[in-house]
Amino acid sequence: RRVNGAKRNIFLIGPTGSGKTAVGRQLARDTGLRFLDSDHEIEKRTGVEIGYIFEKEGEPGFRERESEMLRELSELSGVVLATGGGAILAPANRALLAANGVVVYLQTSVTEQLKRTGRSKKRPLLNGKNPREVLEHMAAVRTPLYTEIADLVVDTTNQRVRSVARKVEELLRDKALLPLQN
Repeated sequence: RRVNGAKRNIFLIGPTGSGKTAVGRQLARDTGLRFLDSDHEIEKRTGVEIGYIFEKEGEPGFRERESEMLRELSELSGVVLATGGGAILAPANRALLAANGVVVYLQTSVTEQLKRTGRSKKRPLLNGKNPREVLEHMAAVRTPLYTEIADLVVDTTNQRVRSVARKVEELLRDKALLPLQN
């Protein structure tokens, strides 16, 4: 579970629009670790966008692919992994993330999520519905699950990517949880 006292990966969890991908990229640059995004890896593997998978296989089909991808990616070492917002819904995924890395919950307000996701058409669960209502419902269901496995919680509301990445790195160093580069 730990390599030289530190866990071997950093897993970013949190709601859509919390900054997992942007912060993950910056954090990887700052720490010299490799950056991966589970949604991007699914798209690369399947050759289609997440929205298409949702359309053809529904959310259950997508969640199955996501779990498979997380099993694979969590076996790696020295990565910063941005997960999809719903990756924590499956108990097996939560156990996998908690066992194989430092789990950082990037928390943000629904208002901030709306600001950040407003123009995106790449968020299948927000398309064509009342986005605020959907996000509030998701927060009610998912927040306890994020909190359950989080080693660290960092609020990204009204924060810049670079300062959030710096804060995460600082907390990881303070707690001696920063994975070593390979």
